[in-house]
Amino acid sequence: MSYLVVGISHRSADISVLERVALDPDAATKLALAVQLTPAVSESAVVATCNRTEVYANVDRFHAGMDEVTAILSDVTGVPLLDLAEHLYVHFEEGAVAHLFQVAVGLDSMIVGESQILGQVKESLRAGQDLETIGSSLNALFQHALRVGKRARTETGIDSAGRSVVSAGLEAVGGFEGRRALVVGAGSMASLAAQTLLAGGATGVTIANRNFERAVALANRVGGTAIQLANVPEALAEADLVVSCTGARGVVLTEEMIANAGDGRPLGVLDVALPRDVDAAAARIPGVTLVTLADLAGTAGGSEQDIEEVRRIVGEETGAFEATRRAATVAPTVVALRAMASELVEAELARLERRLPNLDDVQREEVSRTVHRVVDKVLHTPTVRVKELAADPGGPTYADALRELFALDPAAVDAVTAPKTAAKTTGGETA
Repeated sequence: MSYLVVGISHRSADISVLERVALDPDAATKLALAVQLTPAVSESAVVATCNRTEVYANVDRFHAGMDEVTAILSDVTGVPLLDLAEHLYVHFEEGAVAHLFQVAVGLDSMIVGESQILGQVKESLRAGQDLETIGSSLNALFQHALRVGKRARTETGIDSAGRSVVSAGLEAVGGFEGRRALVVGAGSMASLAAQTLLAGGATGVTIANRNFERAVALANRVGGTAIQLANVPEALAEADLVVSCTGARGVVLTEEMIANAGDGRPLGVLDVALPRDVDAAAARIPGVTLVTLADLAGTAGGSEQDIEEVRRIVGEETGAFEATRRAATVAPTVVALRAMASELVEAELARLERRLPNLDDVQREEVSRTVHRVVDKVLHTPTVRVKELAADPGGPTYADALRELFALDPAAVDAVTAPKTAAKTTGGETA
């Protein structure tokens, strides 16, 4: 099985395209489940953020896996495949590993080195585990990616500024110290915005959300005030700064709504939702500064030296992960070889028992130990060496040679790693 990534991000498409493929949690779940049920895929995970939608899969065939994933991505998002294809990128095997590591450390983020992405990768892993679309292979990859992300942040200053899309956006709209803020939304991005605002000196934060209970919960958590979404027009008139991040499928803050909120007074509006919450025409209103995700692309959160060091870490960790994977490929061969040797020893001891039935227990035990010791010594060097050599590029070919030299039954080797879980089912029938 091999790693495959099919995705679209701010690097391959503009915001207008990303809006069309943006996934809410329910859609991300639907995508992960649908991908995992396809014939070429054994495991799947979805990383969906404000600037990327990516499918990670463990596949037995590259082209079949890629075709199945792209078709399902088109179906779930409702974007025709022809429109989607020109913006997709595909990574396979080591390239897929390196890509996830780059994502986890923040090198592939809209705000380079942003602090929020590591938590989003962790959440994608947790979601896949809960859905049981992630098995041992993708679990190993994502767990290692989390370790790489933590290492990069520990050993470099890539996120020393603690920057995120929200903090960079708030800086772009003119800062927030001493300003009255309105946050529209109550999800993780809204929570980050509210905390950033209050920690940075905003004089107060009002939380508005369609689900009033969620607005109240967030307001209580951060020390803000909750209002109904219907009261946003009145709240706009009192605010100096607005952050909108609802995840709604349409405009939440219209040009008219924002225009009616003031008479040319300065108003900063940060739209970090995907699809966009704020009518783009609001940028033409006198006194309004509108900043969107498109305006934040390419902002750096760390120094060039930090970024180069993180790239080095990603390269080093990718090589280490691939070496571990290659070494693991020989384990079934080694196990099968030792199992075959054990069966031969037991067969010969049984034959000896029939030919020399008068051996006493002490003699029989001594013969058994001697035979096992000889076999272990004969197999020790080739099995140790094949494990050492397997970590090198091309290492799995040594396992192939071992199988040929000892005429191992391929079925016996495959049986070592055969999953013990039930086969995929669709509608109660084996797929």
